[in-house]
Amino acid sequence: MGIFQFKNVSKVFGGLRAIDDVSFSIDQGEIIGLIGPNGAGKTTIFSLASGFTPPTSGKIFFKENRIDGLASDQICKKGLCRTFQVVKPFGDMNVLDNIMVGSLLHTANMKKAQEEALEILYTLGLVGVKEQMGKNLTIADRKRLEIARALATHPKMILLDEVMAGLTSVETREVIEMIRQIQKRNITILLIEHIMQAIMSLSDRIIVIHHGQKISEGNPKAVSNDEQVIKAYLGEEYHELT
Repeated sequence: MGIFQFKNVSKVFGGLRAIDDVSFSIDQGEIIGLIGPNGAGKTTIFSLASGFTPPTSGKIFFKENRIDGLASDQICKKGLCRTFQVVKPFGDMNVLDNIMVGSLLHTANMKKAQEEALEILYTLGLVGVKEQMGKNLTIADRKRLEIARALATHPKMILLDEVMAGLTSVETREVIEMIRQIQKRNITILLIEHIMQAIMSLSDRIIVIHHGQKISEGNPKAVSNDEQVIKAYLGEEYHELT
């Protein structure tokens, strides 16, 4: 069994089947890309995995323990956390204190929490803005802070939701390197991203969701050549460039 498993998971909102009998497994230390058109169900998968919404049916496992039905804070304490596409730092707290909030999930010792936060600041290149208020950060630094707060919770797995959206090409390359450094810590990553060059270069495997169903799974080359994926999402233009 991998570190994380979806087993025949479905989610119905009223009459809408947002996720339809989706199954997949992720091994420790992998980077898995999750792609598909807008509205395909990718963020719903994140919400189900992280406890923000319960599945209608199916089972979700993390480290061989069933987690569907647990609250989001309980799942985070077990080592699975997520970031959000719309980043919302604590605006009236500085960067260091924002990261300490994540550290305090596992310790009430303020000195220890600050030491952990400082280590993450240096690792992610945020030390230069540690005294800045969250509301004054650039988009790129807010994205870094979102990842930093997640790291501070001592995760074994992180769900990254479009952490490169809105960034310049230089900033995107910096985040790609940041994700690779996180993987070197043996942290498993499930990544939603629309920048195909980035997700294809980062991912060990890619899962494709369309209309709430998994339509393809495999290594980046196999997925980019899958006719269903080309038709539903990538388009012939992308295929011809690869």
